[in-house]
Amino acid sequence: MAPKTPKNNADLYEAIYELVRQIPKGRVSSYGLIAGAIGMKSGARMVGYAMSHSHTVRPKVPAHRVLNRSGLLSGKAHFGPNDEMAMLLSNEGVLVVNDQVQNFADIVWDPLKEVDI
Repeated sequence: MAPKTPKNNADLYEAIYELVRQIPKGRVSSYGLIAGAIGMKSGARMVGYAMSHSHTVRPKVPAHRVLNRSGLLSGKAHFGPNDEMAMLLSNEGVLVVNDQVQNFADIVWDPLKEVDI
């Protein structure tokens, strides 16, 4: 059973950030999987907004580990120049070619299956 959806954006963003902080190094998740895990089945876009605002949040949020449902680095514009998002993922052992995670199905992290929510 999915948790209750937070009532306001501040609580919603914090719920998203707490979940994203649990994605292990070398693994990735998707906006939709994160949204579904917090009770917002159609809230992938909201997760994207949260990730785009996460760069100054403490403790750090590994936003580079959240991709679109196909494993594309759709949020890379929020990481600055020089393919920073791809470099962060590569540094964790994730193979990225042309902004696409190559083994997405093998390393995808689904919080509903891996976290006791």
